[in-house]
Amino acid sequence: MNAKRISGALMVSLLLHCIIMLVASIFYAARTAQFRQPEGLKGLPSEPPLVPQVRTSVITPIIKPVVKPTVQISRTVVVEQVQVQPRSTTHAIVRPTSAGHPQTMVEFSNKVVKMDSAIPPQLNSPNGVRPASSVQRESSPVRAPEAAKIGAVSAGYATSYYHFGLNPPNGEAYHDMYFKGTGTNPFVDTEDDHLSTFGMDVDTASYSIARRYVTELYLPPPEAIRVEEFINAFDYNYDPPMEDAFAIHIDGAPSKFGEGKRLQLLRIGLQGRVIPAEQRKDAILTFVIDVSGSMEKENRLELVKKALTLLVDQLRSTDKVGIVVYGSHGRLVLPHTGIEQRGTILSAIHALKPGGSTNAEEGLQIGYNLAWRNASVNHINRVILCSDGVANVGRTGPDEILKEIRTYVDKGITLSTVGFGMGNYNDVLMERLADTGNGSYAYIDTLAEAKRIFVENLTGTLQLIAKDAKIQVDFNPEVVSRFRLLGYENRRLDHEQFRDDTADAGEVGSGHRVTALYEVKLHPDATGKMATVSIRYADADNHQVNEVSKDISVLQLHESFDAAPATFRLAAAVAEFAEILRESYWAKDGSLDTVHQVVKDAFPEIDSEQVIELMYLVNKAIRYKAEQS
Repeated sequence: MNAKRISGALMVSLLLHCIIMLVASIFYAARTAQFRQPEGLKGLPSEPPLVPQVRTSVITPIIKPVVKPTVQISRTVVVEQVQVQPRSTTHAIVRPTSAGHPQTMVEFSNKVVKMDSAIPPQLNSPNGVRPASSVQRESSPVRAPEAAKIGAVSAGYATSYYHFGLNPPNGEAYHDMYFKGTGTNPFVDTEDDHLSTFGMDVDTASYSIARRYVTELYLPPPEAIRVEEFINAFDYNYDPPMEDAFAIHIDGAPSKFGEGKRLQLLRIGLQGRVIPAEQRKDAILTFVIDVSGSMEKENRLELVKKALTLLVDQLRSTDKVGIVVYGSHGRLVLPHTGIEQRGTILSAIHALKPGGSTNAEEGLQIGYNLAWRNASVNHINRVILCSDGVANVGRTGPDEILKEIRTYVDKGITLSTVGFGMGNYNDVLMERLADTGNGSYAYIDTLAEAKRIFVENLTGTLQLIAKDAKIQVDFNPEVVSRFRLLGYENRRLDHEQFRDDTADAGEVGSGHRVTALYEVKLHPDATGKMATVSIRYADADNHQVNEVSKDISVLQLHESFDAAPATFRLAAAVAEFAEILRESYWAKDGSLDTVHQVVKDAFPEIDSEQVIELMYLVNKAIRYKAEQS
């Protein structure tokens, strides 16, 4: 009898133990989701060694300079400090490792910053490019009268090997990363200007590049951060339009960031019409692939091959693909071939080998000529450039190339650019090419990103629904005292350009979404209409210009930030993450811990790999910030 009782007690004890362990494991899984490395990022090094690097830099010309005083660093230097002071002088202190006159390579777009070299300047770098080997930036104090003017500062450029010259894989320094800072939008008093006008943007490259930095290296340089590309990298589950090209979604709540509850955060979300895959137009694609020596680094060309294989596997038998490559010279590899010969196309892609210089001009010329000879009405005629953006042979200044690209846009041939690689990468050129070619700019750091672009969003990548798409928000001065647009600094338009149908703006593909966030200060006890949002675009098929408007009421604002939808809170956190990374004046007191908490709180309602990835990146950024201090 005693044995039975003991046995029964043991069974009950064992059952309770199992239940406790199950509950604990569930809690642990939920608790650690924020620390889990996303599937798409696995395989990348998580802890590169912290080894200070000092390098000799010779910059290859890529962007034609507007201001001349830029010098070549002909001996090893260490940049000790760069201070950016809004609306005042900007300077760099350079200490040569050996005796000699210091040479400075810091410049901003419209002004030369401290030139103290005895060597005559040489035009051997992009306009305003700053090669930096151990750059540490400090926020400059901003006087109150100047604070409202921030954003009018000349935009900075940087090639970055940022902070501590950390070693990337294989011990190769990530230097010569070309980025163009765009300044920061200021607050605008509605008494001075009640309009906000800008072109739509669906690019996401900035977020992907920052993800690569944080996952594999360290914090990205501030110049690499474009807030709108962070925001638009995430899916907020907007309902698609019933008939029109766009559905307009509006909500808001007291801001969790910035100046806190003194401000409202307004979200304007646009969801583009979704074209079913079976209704997509037939595509005539021309791959222009960089096979220069720089594409051998980090197996960049191998990632290009895998990405394009994913793309080819998604195409229909009625689609066609042609292939042009360029190294020291451009050459045709495969004339346009139907997808029914998939094996021939993939064999041509997989046989590519890297080597030689980088004649991007010749490669694009051959590619566009091929695309033009095979272009067809009522088809998607698209050139897809896969490159690290470096050009060191031919007319490496892009002005002539961009001029030619514009002529092909008028003929119905568009350009998408897809970036690869870290180190010797030109973000500036890749974005300019895509903007001029009426296409989008993406950066592929993992196969997961390639899958998102070329598999999950193939129709959106290829087929446009709107051209020259613009947004204008007209704030009611009786309700709104001031406002600030988060991001879109390089998409700003003059107000009169909103209804100027010759003005170039953004292109939007099938199913693409565009989100704009505004920090808004309301007058006390304000009620009624706070603003009107208008969108204007040309239909991609019939070229008819359409304009749609929607009023925004104070009643559409939630009473508290926590009462707002999870997708709203996620968008706010993503924007603040970007603001902190780019060292925005308006986020000088921002907290990555708060960003992480907001994302964590939204996670149960948005259980997606994207949100897990974001928590992972914010956690790493928190650790990196702690290591700096």
